[in-house]
Amino acid sequence: MDLNQLMAMRRHYRGEGIDAGALPAAPMPLFAHWLREAVAADLPEPNAMVVGTASAAGRPSSRTVLLKEYDDAGFVFYTNYDSRKGREIAANPAVSLLFPWHALDRQVVVGGTAERVSAERTAAYFASRPYGSRIGAWASEQSRVITSREDLEKKYAELAARFPEGTEVPVPPFWGGYLVVPDSVEFWQGRENRLHDRLRYRREGDAWVVERLSP
Repeated sequence: MDLNQLMAMRRHYRGEGIDAGALPAAPMPLFAHWLREAVAADLPEPNAMVVGTASAAGRPSSRTVLLKEYDDAGFVFYTNYDSRKGREIAANPAVSLLFPWHALDRQVVVGGTAERVSAERTAAYFASRPYGSRIGAWASEQSRVITSREDLEKKYAELAARFPEGTEVPVPPFWGGYLVVPDSVEFWQGRENRLHDRLRYRREGDAWVVERLSP
């Protein structure tokens, strides 16, 4: 692609904006409303979020993960605890989440701390997954170097023989959920002339303070 073409690529946002006077006292009701609108707009994977972590030395990494649960306590996703993100969370539990709802000219940015959910909560979610996904969780040493695709598929086949479809597939001991407890939640709405609305909820003790940020 020509560099001038790349520099010229832009969209003009004309969103209705966020009515600061009508915001709820806490961020989750507004997040739930925006997520419902993303689903209603038929966005592809509206629960997809970019999860940012950092090593103990501060080296960042990011990847797309699916949000699977949320409530007033925070946002839950599931993964391999031995993956890169799992190892980084163990060393540095500070996490960021980004929901990129481009088609609606919106994004939600969450900052918080990740903690493991209970084994019971993990087991309940794991049991709801399709059979292939449960076997895949066992087969994948997530983020580790492997020799070939064939070796991965061979391991999957061996595990499928060990846990035939229709039988119980236990939760792998290295797999489970994280709850991201937010200390900030920013709602971003694209506006005309790049004068975007940015309203951030910031936790102060047991309450939330709402701040408008310059775009």
